[in-house]
Amino acid sequence: MDTPSRIFLLSSLMLSMQVAACSEPVAGSEGEPTTGGTTTGDPDDTTTTSTTGTTGVPEDPGTSGPTTTDSTSSGSTTSGDEVVPEPEVFDGQKLPWDEFGRWNWIPFNDSQCRDGSSAGIWLRYGKGPGLVVSFQGGGACFNALTCANNPADVGDTWGFLLNGYGIFDSEWADNPVHDWNFVYIPYCTGDVHAGNRTDVEVPGVDGLQQFVGYRNVTAFLDRIVPTFAAAPNVLVTGTSAGGFGAGIHYDRIARAFPDARVTLLDDSGPPLANDVLAPCLQQQWSDLWGLEDALPVDCDDCYPSEGGGLVNLARYLGEKHPKQRLGLVSSTQDVTIRFFFGYGEDECMPKTINVPAGDFEAGLVDLRDNHVNEPAGVWSTYFIDSGDHVWTLDYRFSATYVQNVRFVDWFADLLAGKAGHVGP
Repeated sequence: MDTPSRIFLLSSLMLSMQVAACSEPVAGSEGEPTTGGTTTGDPDDTTTTSTTGTTGVPEDPGTSGPTTTDSTSSGSTTSGDEVVPEPEVFDGQKLPWDEFGRWNWIPFNDSQCRDGSSAGIWLRYGKGPGLVVSFQGGGACFNALTCANNPADVGDTWGFLLNGYGIFDSEWADNPVHDWNFVYIPYCTGDVHAGNRTDVEVPGVDGLQQFVGYRNVTAFLDRIVPTFAAAPNVLVTGTSAGGFGAGIHYDRIARAFPDARVTLLDDSGPPLANDVLAPCLQQQWSDLWGLEDALPVDCDDCYPSEGGGLVNLARYLGEKHPKQRLGLVSSTQDVTIRFFFGYGEDECMPKTINVPAGDFEAGLVDLRDNHVNEPAGVWSTYFIDSGDHVWTLDYRFSATYVQNVRFVDWFADLLAGKAGHVGP
């Protein structure tokens, strides 16, 4: 594949990650939907309820405040035979109140995009029983081609969410989070929301790059957590690069809401083993972005500088949070992720092919069967025989079936703690 073709492919794939499309149901979908629901209360409580009820917004959103304890950066304590993650405390100023159902832009002067401009978040208050923290996707920046097709500022990268497709649909009752509070974190740092490096030179890219996604999320959480401290349910999710970001930040968010059910849904950001996600590529990301700084300090096997290891983050999250529920949805032949992972082929030498489809699918199966299988029942997966990319932003959310299980119903079961593995 020549360079112009690769640029066209990457541009097309990035567009598919940003814009929700309306089309016919997924080819090859089959069967009838299953049932599901959402939960409230303690993470151990699997009672299914409706999506109306206790909201995570304080009774007086403008005045009431959280109860705080001493902050800790990571780790866990032991109670009998049970390992209990230590809470992480964020105690900044609460987010401003706005009317229910309206998206509101909240600028953060202490945040930066890749080009040095300021960033922020989108906020929508809801009356339902939970909070959604959603990380936007949009590629990554680690060489001239990828950086050219990755947003360097907030710009209009948030525009599609206001159309209310997929998981953002506030009117469709089958969407189990339709009336929840939403925080949407735009993507403008090129580092899967996990960088901690400033003034970085990238060969072939003009200007110094600010890879500060991890710092930005820290600033955001410092205000998000106090605002929704009472939320009984929290969903941490994201698409593509945002799926990786959701997984990387899940531990700290789960520890920031110690009394809530905190569910992870990684949409198309699979942390695969070293034979698919090459250690040299993980090292390149770590060197440019400072990825190690965003990984949990007590995950000894996670660090790319140790020769690869992002796949071990999935195992770590399941072992550290066995009472929570974690999920991954992915195509078995995802063209976009195979493209990016392809930069690790041939020891990160220039090449013209993606990761082979068979190798990628085998990597997903390996992740499911050998890395997230224990403790049993914590992780759930939904694998679609397709080359498409991201499943929560458009018609695929409601129209996709695998083995007679509709994706949105599997998602509802994930929130209820009842989902399992679906797909090949």
